[in-house]
Amino acid sequence: MSLIDATEFSDDIEILVDKLEDESNSRALTREERALIDVLDTVKLIEEGEGLNEFWLSSIDQSRIINSFELVGASTIVDTLNASQWCQAATEDRSQYSSTEADYLSSIEEEYFEAVNDLPEIVESFIEDELEA
Repeated sequence: MSLIDATEFSDDIEILVDKLEDESNSRALTREERALIDVLDTVKLIEEGEGLNEFWLSSIDQSRIINSFELVGASTIVDTLNASQWCQAATEDRSQYSSTEADYLSSIEEEYFEAVNDLPEIVESFIEDELEA
């Protein structure tokens, strides 16, 4: 169950990411190209799963993902990911969190979901500056 409505990226961004994912089978992607894929895939993971808890309990390389958000210029999202890092050592079942933990995570996620609203525009600028240069 999704915590919020899915973040809408433009069709151009979605097409570019699909193209890059296809190309990754035949060539090494640049760090900027990989960052773009990381950001979109992670937003989907967090929105379709159990929020930031899902991010920290997944098998993805969280350090690389955080660096990808930093590279595209989404520093507020980086801050929320770093603030929620304690979930990595917490129980997998969110319902087992203490009320303090649950409240704290909810406040971090509220900040994350507010910041993710600006992400499509940030990604557009990143593509114009870094990938179309």
